[in-house]
Amino acid sequence: MKIPRALTIAGSDSGGGAGIQADLKTFSAFGVYGMTAITALTAQNTMEVKDIYPVSPKFLELQIDAIMEDIGVDAAKTGMLYSSILVETAAKKVREYRIRTIVDPVMVAKSGKRLLDKDAVETMKRKLIPEALILTPNIPEAEILLGYRIKDFEKAAEDLSEMGVEAVVIKGGHLKNGEVIDLLYYKGKSYIFKKERIKTRNTHGTGCAFSAAITALIAKGKSIPEAVGEASEFMERTIKFSLPIGRGYGPVNPMIDLYHKAEKYIAWKNVSKALEIIEDSPELIPLIPEVRMNIGEASTYAETVNDICAVEGRISIVNGRLRGAGCPKFGASKHVARIILAAMKMDRRMKAAMNIKYDDKIILACRELGLKIAQFRREEEPLEIKQVEGGTLKWGVEKAFKEVGETPDIIFDKGEKGKEPMIRILGEDALKVVLKAKKIGKKILKDLSA
Repeated sequence: MKIPRALTIAGSDSGGGAGIQADLKTFSAFGVYGMTAITALTAQNTMEVKDIYPVSPKFLELQIDAIMEDIGVDAAKTGMLYSSILVETAAKKVREYRIRTIVDPVMVAKSGKRLLDKDAVETMKRKLIPEALILTPNIPEAEILLGYRIKDFEKAAEDLSEMGVEAVVIKGGHLKNGEVIDLLYYKGKSYIFKKERIKTRNTHGTGCAFSAAITALIAKGKSIPEAVGEASEFMERTIKFSLPIGRGYGPVNPMIDLYHKAEKYIAWKNVSKALEIIEDSPELIPLIPEVRMNIGEASTYAETVNDICAVEGRISIVNGRLRGAGCPKFGASKHVARIILAAMKMDRRMKAAMNIKYDDKIILACRELGLKIAQFRREEEPLEIKQVEGGTLKWGVEKAFKEVGETPDIIFDKGEKGKEPMIRILGEDALKVVLKAKKIGKKILKDLSA
């Protein structure tokens, strides 16, 4: 099995948000083996870069030589190079080993500290950029390299390409409009990649993660347009689920896709176990609604119905016993998924839900068990929300949360014409939800036998 190999020639960020730390996380997220040639050590956190200690040119050479003589490199990237002599050293090695290299012309930290000496800019233009496969400046960096204010993105990218690089990506994060636009200029053609602008202070490491993602994808054999497009989409997720760490600019989250996959597996496992418990719990039979029962759990990073695992075909009574019609599957229940997504907007911990039959006696049992109960009334729903598919549950859950002023265990509504009354049980995971349901079921049976 051939393992894709990527090298980062960059500085170390002691805070872990940018530099080689961000690069290695990104390489790992794409299933690429990552290596480092460190150009400088930095003492930094989310607020400031306290100091920088560059390595010697000889030591940078030795690091790259050691990697190339034994392991080899499918693609490399440069980040913080700091000085003219280190830029020249990196360029020399890229040329010597003919490494396909993505140059991220890191110049200034988020905190404002210079990460590239002024005299090194010209060295980068003359020595390193002509050896590069792709150049990935943000707008301020592109303007420094060009020596003029950018008004036309495509013209600027074309001018940068004349420095000898095969492709140019100008990152649009510094634009002030409503969306982020990344522009790739490659072989005389422009490619536009648009993504949502996310309001967050946690953007430390965006440039590093983006160029590292492109590098990883090039190492895996993707074409330049494919690599840039996938990396641009990847960055939207890393920023959307960035990390609120520290008191300054928190880091983006390059591991988001791996975390999401792991969380989805945990959700599937929990729903599978919850279904086993339900099928072995006759006390839940009195809780089955006419539309049948379902239970679901979301990944922490859930955004859509397809990120919520539930029982395909729901749960019903078969020969006097509870049985799932199918197996736990993502996207299996829009109803439960919409409840969970709405609940997570109010409280990120509430990742699971289950629907059960509405009955005044069941609500009373919930109260006697000490469960927190909230209600929404469909007759109060605004017409414009009622006309949107799925809008009722989102509106209802948010209204129920706000009216009780805390996170409820139970949300119910008494239905309307064509809509069965329903109780929903909320919880942190499917197992905790089913345990609440079992307590309710046992209480109902005990009350009936009293």
